[in-house]
Amino acid sequence: MDVYRSARDMALAERPDHPVYCFHKGVLEADARAFRTMFPGKTAYAVKTNGEPFVLQTLAGLGYDCFDVASPAEFEAVRAVAPRAEMLYMHPVKAQSDIRLALETFRIRVLAVDHEDEAAKILRIVRALDLDPTEITLSVRIATKGHAAYELSKKFGAAPGHAVELLQRIHKLGFQCGICFHVGSQIEDPDTYERAIASAAWVRSRAGVPLAGLDVGGGFPAVYGADPRKRGNGMPTLPALMEQIRSDIAEWGFDDVPLVAEPGRVVVAHCLSLVVRVLLKKGRRLYINDGIWASLSDSWTGKLTLPARHIPDPARRRRTGNPNTLVAYKVCGATCDSVDILSRPFWLPETVDTGDWIEIGHIGAYSLALRTHFNGFYPDRVVEVTTAFEEGGEVFGTASVETMGE
Repeated sequence: MDVYRSARDMALAERPDHPVYCFHKGVLEADARAFRTMFPGKTAYAVKTNGEPFVLQTLAGLGYDCFDVASPAEFEAVRAVAPRAEMLYMHPVKAQSDIRLALETFRIRVLAVDHEDEAAKILRIVRALDLDPTEITLSVRIATKGHAAYELSKKFGAAPGHAVELLQRIHKLGFQCGICFHVGSQIEDPDTYERAIASAAWVRSRAGVPLAGLDVGGGFPAVYGADPRKRGNGMPTLPALMEQIRSDIAEWGFDDVPLVAEPGRVVVAHCLSLVVRVLLKKGRRLYINDGIWASLSDSWTGKLTLPARHIPDPARRRRTGNPNTLVAYKVCGATCDSVDILSRPFWLPETVDTGDWIEIGHIGAYSLALRTHFNGFYPDRVVEVTTAFEEGGEVFGTASVETMGE
């Protein structure tokens, strides 16, 4: 991997005409250490967020030895960089062949369920492999309600009463029992965790079975950009959130239960930025060489506010407008699909023009994971940059869509 001091240095040296990911390794190391230090339990990094080898290798090098996985491809990715790491199979609905692979080949011993038929699938395979069920934990996922950019209980999770029955059934079958939940991604209300933990306490008290663990899932928010016309970003800070979670754990009587968290976005969001090129400036529209079908889908579906930095092309000597005047530009992606338009405009200097570059910050979460080959566009070049995005020069925010004129 080539190394540069800053994204600007890379852009001016390589003059890339295709998107380039800038990996800020020091940022990843700092954020990963911070989360693990603050959380009062085991940290299981959610591989789905960013499963690139350079990310997993960095985490393994920091001593991360537990990973939340959802598929055989993720089993393999973790095994390749951390052969002795523990893996938690927390996808509630799994193919039978994948369950067998997890139990037999990868020796995974913690699996999530939210329905009795899923538990029955696991039981059949455990018996076929002649495994001891007391060495396997089935963690019942309960449905939760809250405010988040992505709600996840619409698809997964047992209602509290159903969860009680599942735990009792699992216990009778000889498995160890756990409770898990996932409040969604980018939570906006810190009380969301308190409500979920309270629900888990209700389930625990009525099930009356020994608990091997409580998995509080993910949802820990990462800080992105901000609308220059507004104050703050509306997200609770990680230290404040952790303090509340510790208080909630004690209040609802889970001090005696091993805890697990599955952070993803909060660990990796800031470790990557993306340098794109302006293919065309058309009035207040900028056409760039990336978009929602490549690195920026999360900024569209999650309506995230991404920070951006203008990198002018020094070869362009003539510019129009005032460099100190910020303009809200609608950003269009590279594909021929007319929906390939970011949901948030970029506020950039009025002088931005065709051929310039834009460094888009904080795209470490889901950007590489959600890339497609649509229209043949697939950004895949990664360089290491030793300067954190925030330290690379002036950053221009993005705005909420309602502040944007056509």
